[in-house]
Amino acid sequence: MIKQRLIKDFIEESIKKYWDKTAYTDMGNDDYKYSQVAAYIARMHILFDKLGVKKGDKIALIGKNSSTWTMTYLSVITYGAVIVPILPDFHPREVHFVVNHSESILLLSASSKWKELDINEMQGLKAVFTIDPLGLVESRYEHDISDILARVEQEFTAKYPQDLQKDDVNYIDIPNSELVEISYTSGSTGLSKGVMLPANSLAANIDFANRHMELNPGDVIVSILPLAHSFGCAFEFLWPFNRGTNVVFLTRKPSPQVLLGAYQQYKPHLILSVPLVFEKIYKSKVLPAIQSQPVKSLLKIPGVRNLIYSKIRRGLIDALGGRFREVVLGGAPLNYEVDKFFRKIRFPYTVGYGMTECGPLISYAGWKETKFRSAGKLVDTLEAKIEWQEDKEGEVGEICVRGENVMLGYYKNEQATKQTIDEEGWLHTGDLGYIDDENFVFIKGRAKSLLLGPSGENIFPEEIEYMYQNKPYVAEILVVMRDNFRLVAMIYPDHEQMEKDNVSMEQIKVMFEQYRQEINKLLPRFKQISSIEIRDEEFEKTPKRNIRRFLYE
Repeated sequence: MIKQRLIKDFIEESIKKYWDKTAYTDMGNDDYKYSQVAAYIARMHILFDKLGVKKGDKIALIGKNSSTWTMTYLSVITYGAVIVPILPDFHPREVHFVVNHSESILLLSASSKWKELDINEMQGLKAVFTIDPLGLVESRYEHDISDILARVEQEFTAKYPQDLQKDDVNYIDIPNSELVEISYTSGSTGLSKGVMLPANSLAANIDFANRHMELNPGDVIVSILPLAHSFGCAFEFLWPFNRGTNVVFLTRKPSPQVLLGAYQQYKPHLILSVPLVFEKIYKSKVLPAIQSQPVKSLLKIPGVRNLIYSKIRRGLIDALGGRFREVVLGGAPLNYEVDKFFRKIRFPYTVGYGMTECGPLISYAGWKETKFRSAGKLVDTLEAKIEWQEDKEGEVGEICVRGENVMLGYYKNEQATKQTIDEEGWLHTGDLGYIDDENFVFIKGRAKSLLLGPSGENIFPEEIEYMYQNKPYVAEILVVMRDNFRLVAMIYPDHEQMEKDNVSMEQIKVMFEQYRQEINKLLPRFKQISSIEIRDEEFEKTPKRNIRRFLYE
């Protein structure tokens, strides 16, 4: 197991090394150099000191991805306080819960989010500041702090009369064993749990990426993942900052048009995304092209087929800016059909695996090395084991890991911690699968979503759902089990595409029934869908866009 360096070293050394380079860009707005990030952190440290913030105090942060969000995050953890990042899509009720449960004393919020919140629902807060720009909006301090920011500026000027210099950047040592972040993820099974991440977890993820992934000073990343989630935080923020990379933040909703425009403008060197984005690209752009009659016929000719695949590959790469080394997908499995096609045309992508409780990385392998349908290779900062169970089609087991990346536990939830981390330190991921003799991880499904067939067969609903997801007019699908072991596919149709193609609901019913019959022929009897239920509304989802399965089972 590799012992990690201190998290503050990664931040401090990056600032000094890349002082004059651009760290962050808000698309269409401001750039921030590493030197400006350092000055922002210094001012925030003065503010925290004047507010009486102590080491270990909790500070909540909410807002969409932006330069100020990242600089605020860095300010908190380099001061020795504990950051509590909150996903901006959380309902106000959930935000109030997180602030209260985490015992945060300050809330640092984007102006747009603060308008939705009620300080009376967050009794433990001492003050609320907006971060865009920095401003005091609410205070419960006994003394008047209305001029607090003016006093911060005065002290900064007095302390650094020649402005902040490289040699002034020296942050306190935070032992890797100490808590630096509480990450609340709204899970698919109920209330949020606060994942306690030590400095070691953040450092382990940065260090692994430095040793196994490529980013160079001056490279560009376009950030589309929520930074309040561990995937985005580690790999679109903390690690790129350590590499001297320019991270570009979208200032508008990441629609396909906005996203592709940003890729064309900034030409990122690495793209991180969730599978859903690339599944939509395949479904809307690639599939119609390869299923058209002329192309379908030409694909039967070996030499011509390779030319067509090469053209599709080139088109996809150019659409994404043209100079990225690879696309890294995470957060969910990639649809089988999409995975198979992208691999066939040698599109440079790979799929990683992780969870917030590991900050997040558990497995990764570069696109040239990874194996088909794997989630990469187990990272070298963790060890793993499989808790096996019998299955009619072979063996599956729960993936368990322990090591440098693993959380300390769930904040103020000892019962949930004991259910997840056993006495020997093994974190039970809740994911079922296996690890081959070369340490590649293969995932079959979630333990919580596993269904049992009439004779005890293991049924992974995700495997069946993948077979429907790329069919025309299927927007969302959930496979559930009804009485007498009947499997039912609940489908929310793609109404936008239906309207565009002038397809009626009666035609959709006929089409979906055809899908059911076709797919059932490919499945053993105990996995076959008995009927389809068409939904009028989308499924309720978590902020990470995962369907809340427990509501429909």
